[in-house]
Amino acid sequence: MDLNRVIKARIVFDNQNDILKMVESQEAFRQGCNFVSDYIFNNDFPLNATVLNKVIYNDLRERFGLKSQMAQSCIRTVVARYKTVQTQLRKQRVWDGYKKDNHGKDVKNYINKDLTFLWKPIVFNRPQLDLVRNRDYTIKDDHSVTLNTIYGRVSGRLVFNGLEQYLQSNWQFGTAKVVKSGKHYYMHISVTTDISEFQLETVGNVVGIDRGLRQIVTTYDNKGLTQFVNGGFIKQKRNHYKHLRASLQAKGTQSAKRRLRKLAERESRWMNDVNHCLSKTLVKQYGKHTLFVLEDLTNVTFDTVSKRKKEHRYEHHSWPFYDLEQKLAYKAIQNESQVITVSAQYTSQRCPKCGIIRKENRDKDNHIYHCHNCDYTSNDDRVAAMNIYELGKWFVSGVEKPQFEIIENEKW
Repeated sequence: MDLNRVIKARIVFDNQNDILKMVESQEAFRQGCNFVSDYIFNNDFPLNATVLNKVIYNDLRERFGLKSQMAQSCIRTVVARYKTVQTQLRKQRVWDGYKKDNHGKDVKNYINKDLTFLWKPIVFNRPQLDLVRNRDYTIKDDHSVTLNTIYGRVSGRLVFNGLEQYLQSNWQFGTAKVVKSGKHYYMHISVTTDISEFQLETVGNVVGIDRGLRQIVTTYDNKGLTQFVNGGFIKQKRNHYKHLRASLQAKGTQSAKRRLRKLAERESRWMNDVNHCLSKTLVKQYGKHTLFVLEDLTNVTFDTVSKRKKEHRYEHHSWPFYDLEQKLAYKAIQNESQVITVSAQYTSQRCPKCGIIRKENRDKDNHIYHCHNCDYTSNDDRVAAMNIYELGKWFVSGVEKPQFEIIENEKW
């Protein structure tokens, strides 16, 4: 199977003239992306790059001076962005009136969002340039690089510790994105290598992971051990950012707006770093041949916003758990392990000892789970992690889509 990674290398151009060529090429590419985005939005969202290429390829080259490969990269970039947004929208449900159930009773009907819910085209604000290796960029063993622009090739060198391991091994280089951050230019290069497929027969440990806001992560493993990662530090940090944001918004000056943008970027980097460190720790702690089992959090809301005071809503807003899941999955693959997601249904309501499912067993306010059938009592986050772990064991035993279900006529 393929292992994908993106490396970020700083570009040091040979001269100022090459920088100017790159600046104008990035702007032309950005305008081209917005042109493609407008077309997609105004023509019922055609997301087939081949079809779009036939319709707007010539216009892209003539209007913005893009070279052949750049024009095609422009189309692929916009299509990929729309597909990403489409995936995100499909995870959101909205009320769509009422419908009749099987008993003829009116019940609320919910539908998943799609691209028609967008009220304007996706806008590309940040200048960038997407390049294909060998055709648009070349990297040599001495880290020198040549890049294609609308005015021809420019040259420079890449600054990145560890670049040799990618150049001198079986890593394959893919599309690179040239962006500017601060005063410097960077290449974000996708690289791919082949690794052996994960085999269920090699699983030596199953780890159930419950994610939430109070305990950002709760784990339960084969040895019956539970670990908690308290989310209190996250709440405090986000509260700090909230007050800084409110202070800058109150000023309303251009300087304050610039600082607001930088503040948002800083908070995003911090959240990214927390998820990176947490996923790295989990993979390192449980070692190779581990099956990490997480709940599928699609359409799951961690906090009922309407029940909280307005001033406390922001710091209780959901953490970027999907990003954590992606980072954990990526690192697990590198370590000969795997991440799967299972249904979140009843994982917080099921007793891990007797299997009885009852909503009343969980005391959310005091974070206690007490089974009225067998008297088992534990922390509610731990119970959820135990149930997720159980679903992971079912998966290893051959159940393709394990989930809990209420059995009719259960005895309490």
